[in-house]
Amino acid sequence: MVWDSDRMTTPRAQIITVVGGGVMGEALIAGLLRSGDPAPLVRVVEASAERSADLAQRYPLEVDVIERAVQGADVVILAVKPVDMAAALASMSQHLAPGTLVISIAAGITIATLSGALGPGVDVVRAMPNTPARIDQGLIGISGAESGSAAALDEAERLLSSVGVVVRIPEHLQDALTAVSGSGPAYVFYLAEKMIDAAVDLGLDQATARVMVHQTILGSAMLLATSGEDAADLRAKVTSKGGTTAAAIAELDRREVGDALGAAITAARDRGRELGAP
Repeated sequence: MVWDSDRMTTPRAQIITVVGGGVMGEALIAGLLRSGDPAPLVRVVEASAERSADLAQRYPLEVDVIERAVQGADVVILAVKPVDMAAALASMSQHLAPGTLVISIAAGITIATLSGALGPGVDVVRAMPNTPARIDQGLIGISGAESGSAAALDEAERLLSSVGVVVRIPEHLQDALTAVSGSGPAYVFYLAEKMIDAAVDLGLDQATARVMVHQTILGSAMLLATSGEDAADLRAKVTSKGGTTAAAIAELDRREVGDALGAAITAARDRGRELGAP
């Protein structure tokens, strides 16, 4: 459907411009092309000529400079790094049509900053996806401006749900969401990395260790997602008194791994705030 800030009109292919063709930009491009009915006309802005050529070879999209790519777009998704955001906003601000929906996935950049740079007449939504969006299993937190259009937030949710589960949160919690789910896959991958290393140290070969760890994490995540039980309850059911798991958990507690993880998530939250500071 065509996006309009006041109404939804006769169905036609949306024009969606993705500014930034990195890992997350590509994940969104792929999801939007798969789920659109009709499929949107996707434009991409990417600084790397090699990356642009690669995306154009693998997806039906147009590659252009930002000033032209945003003209006439129904939706613009800002998937650039926070340090590159000011330049992107300056380049596009004079070329957006009134009522354009702008979705930013840059950590730390506030709606006030985005709206201030783009001016009135543009609907801004802030979002934070995570990398499982690459396989349509992402978690995407979205926030709209307090005075923003409810229809804009609805449309952002519809579009982003093509790559995962969307939750709505107040903007002041975006940095917390970034720390928990935006950065969260890295915590899981770090755990997998260290579990594989430990398995090899215990005598298992690398290939077997990888299969064991990957399937253990996958099965545990699926059980957690589908059982309806809390993580603490599921852990307790595996931790028999005096058993092997109890010995492992005791060692983790002795080394204060839980506190370290909490501190890590807080550090990620604080860094997000720093990125958004003037």
